[in-house]
Amino acid sequence: AAAAPAFGAIAGQKSDSTRGTVSMEKDVVFGKGGGMDLRCDIYRPPAGTEKRMATIHFHGGGFAGGNKESLSARVQPLASRGYVAITAQYRLSGQAKWPAQIEDAKALIRWTRANAGRLGIQPDRIAVVGYSAGGHLALFSAATPDQKEFEGNGGNPGVSTQVAACLAYYPNTAVRPRADGTAHALLPPGSNEAAHLAASPISHITAAFPPIVIFHGLADVTIPVESSQQLFQQLRDLKVPVEFHQVEGVPHVFDSHPEFADPCGEFANLFLDRHILNP
Repeated sequence: AAAAPAFGAIAGQKSDSTRGTVSMEKDVVFGKGGGMDLRCDIYRPPAGTEKRMATIHFHGGGFAGGNKESLSARVQPLASRGYVAITAQYRLSGQAKWPAQIEDAKALIRWTRANAGRLGIQPDRIAVVGYSAGGHLALFSAATPDQKEFEGNGGNPGVSTQVAACLAYYPNTAVRPRADGTAHALLPPGSNEAAHLAASPISHITAAFPPIVIFHGLADVTIPVESSQQLFQQLRDLKVPVEFHQVEGVPHVFDSHPEFADPCGEFANLFLDRHILNP
């Protein structure tokens, strides 16, 4: 397993204010989830820093809660470094069952590619970023480009859902039944073991997976770091470009603190630069 990074070495680069101002466009409708308008917030980089690449961010909340607004501070490190950062709404488990969530995620990937000109990005430079439950959606999106059974009909049909990279923060890698044997909240009641397996990102990862960077706190008790360690090994065995940052002594959602969010943003930036922007 990878060693924990030396965060202190780059923490001095922290102040976003020195990088110029990130602007935000709120509640842009990008598609339909069932009969519901799906909205996103678009964070644009400071003038002169643009990398012509989009990062699409999926929030956590166990699929039952959370919202795109919760990511506002956490997308700043990437937006301030030149990336267009888009935070996504998707249907929660109380509104619709799987695969509604991945259909909504893919609707936003298609919309982003279809609107590359308006967003000031190159259409082949789209990365998915996910936090906890949102990490599941980022992994699943990256693993299943253009797979018809997960595409849905949320808008922009026929546009590719291929992504260039994936960033996974303490991701939910597998969907498992509850302790009492009943189905996970994401799935319809009565779902069997095969259905849980099919809804788990780790079931879909192949050697075609795009470059990925993983972040996880070693004191995480919500999603134990072992799940990311297994994911890392699975990707390594497939020879997928993967980087793994384990952070000592920090819990779940550790990057909600700016002193961790900014170094993670810098590691992600360096990774994207090496693999996508200047390979």
